[in-house]
Formats: sequence, C-alpha cells, structure tokens
Amino acid sequence: MPLDLFFALVGLAIAAAWTPGPNNALVAASGATFGMRRTLPHILGIAVGFPVMVFIVGFFLAEVFQESELLRQAVRLLGAALLLWIAWKVAQGGSGKESGPPRPFTFVEAAAFQWINPKGWSMAIAVTAQFVDGSHPARTAMIVALVFVLVGLGSASTWAFAGHSLIRQLGPERLVWVNRAMAAMIAACVVVLFI
Repeated sequence: MPLDLFFALVGLAIAAAWTPGPNNALVAASGATFGMRRTLPHILGIAVGFPVMVFIVGFFLAEVFQESELLRQAVRLLGAALLLWIAWKVAQGGSGKESGPPRPFTFVEAAAFQWINPKGWSMAIAVTAQFVDGSHPARTAMIVALVFVLVGLGSASTWAFAGHSLIRQLGPERLVWVNRAMAAMIAACVVVLFI
C-alpha cells in the first residue's frame, strides 16, 4: 500500500472510530455504569471485532455487498432495529427498571455487535472498497484491519474513560441521566444513518 494511501486510511479510521456512534455511546455508558475494569472486555471486543469484520468483508464479501442493494438495506434495517432495542436497554440502566442484574457486554457480545452495527457495516464496506487492493486482497485487508485495531482500541478506551470520569464528576445518582443521554446518542445515530 503506498504511503499516501496508508495515511488516508489512518485519517479515515480516526474519523470513523472517534466520532460519536453506537460503539462509543455503549462503551461510554458501560464505563459510567460499571467502571473501567469491568468495561475492558467490551473495549477489547470492539477493538478486535470490528477489524475482524473489516478483514472478512474486505477479503470475502466486499463484492457481494457492493452488488446487492437488497442485502445492504436488509443489514441496515436489522441493525437499526437492534440498535433501537439496545438504546432502550441502555436508557433503563441505573433506573431500577432493568430486568435481571445489570452487567457489561462480554468480549464476545461486543465483537458480535459489530455485525449488526449499521455504522460499522457502512464503514466496513466503504473502507474495503477504497483501500483493499483486488490484486492483493489478503495483505491489504490485513493492513486495514490492523489500523482499525489500534485506532479502535484508543477510541473505545477513551470513550469508556470519559463515561467513567463523567459519572465520578456528576455522582452515581445521576447515572440514569448519563445512560439516557448515551441511549439518545445511539438512537440519533440510527436516525442519521437513514437521512
């Protein structure tokens, strides 16, 4: 991969990973609710899960998704519905209305979440279309994935720490409002994806 293309990839990865989205809202809410140590599996699930998805899309599925509008729309609709359900669950956090004891995402749940995240799918398809070289798909898909591991780890950690720090400043009695704000951000992301 030429150096100028690599720097463009890094810039795009930073913009994609650090801007508000479902992953960042979820990990911030988790940091606020459960603290950094218990949120670590969620952080690692994002940092590994999305790059694995990018690699698989880039190496195996990019052409299928680029050619099938129906498949892209089905993934978007399913992802939007699941995100709205997750936003509802996050909004309930700290309010005493949760069903069962609250717990953070596990590594596997966070990694699997990438497959229903519409922002993730949009980025995976766009990034692989631009940066995966058809003559060297495995190598270039691996480079793209590794960039997203590093950028995603930094982003998810920072958002989790921001949530954790925010609740320490505001106090635990305001946790319900922090969770509702993060739920509103998730729901807003769904709306933005469809306008």
